[in-house]
Amino acid sequence: MKVKEIPVSLFHQANLTWQSKKKLTSNKKRVPVIVSLASIPSRLNIVHLTVRSLFNQDVLPEKIVLWLHEDLKGKIPKKLNDLVGELFMIEFTDYFSSHRKLVEPLNHYPEKTIITCDDDMMYRKNWLSKLYEVHQKHPNKIIANQTRCITYNEKGELLPYKSWKPNRLGCENSRMTLPIGAGGTLYPPNTMDKRVFDRDLFLKLAPNADDLWFKIMGLLKGTTSIQAYNSDKEPIPIWGSQKQSLKSTNIKEDKNRTQWSALTDHFQLKFKNID
Repeated sequence: MKVKEIPVSLFHQANLTWQSKKKLTSNKKRVPVIVSLASIPSRLNIVHLTVRSLFNQDVLPEKIVLWLHEDLKGKIPKKLNDLVGELFMIEFTDYFSSHRKLVEPLNHYPEKTIITCDDDMMYRKNWLSKLYEVHQKHPNKIIANQTRCITYNEKGELLPYKSWKPNRLGCENSRMTLPIGAGGTLYPPNTMDKRVFDRDLFLKLAPNADDLWFKIMGLLKGTTSIQAYNSDKEPIPIWGSQKQSLKSTNIKEDKNRTQWSALTDHFQLKFKNID
């Protein structure tokens, strides 16, 4: 987190914390989506802020589901447990990887539209309504507030992840639009290949890159991913949440490139920058 972001983060943390669950959720329209996220032990004391930001939306989803490892049963902090109710629920899994934030709801709610988000962000008040607005116009596409262009050189060689530029104007090859999970991504039903559930395979090929796994599964199904044209300000990072982050490790060590190559090699997919 940048130094200039700390006061903004602390302000929003305080603002969300003092409001009651009832005040955050009362008298709001519901939209037919499931919002799903996963968390880890090191963030268990701050993920309630993410959930509260989801309560604070100008419209509400049908349900918000947080996926935790079964080792955390009986260890839920009171400030998180107090939020559980008709809107918000906690479910447990027997594996840790971040893939569960989409794999599990796809299994439990196969006919529902799923929106995934991260556990270290506070989402702006119109985050859900704006994503749903784009979904209504593009009901069969995967929609993300943040995307990058997976990029190859003229020889067809995959470039380092730092060369995968943020996509605001569109990728030269539209198939190379990569949804980035932190901003929030919407997945309509039946847009993923059935192999999305293959835990052994995603832990082997992309153990630390759920975004890449879901991108491949969408491609194998023939689903288009697009950048939301109405995306607003980025989510607000929760101060103190970045002590343990896969994102920084993947970028510094270029593990995203390694894992994307493993996925494309396994599924025998070849790409170039132009459609």
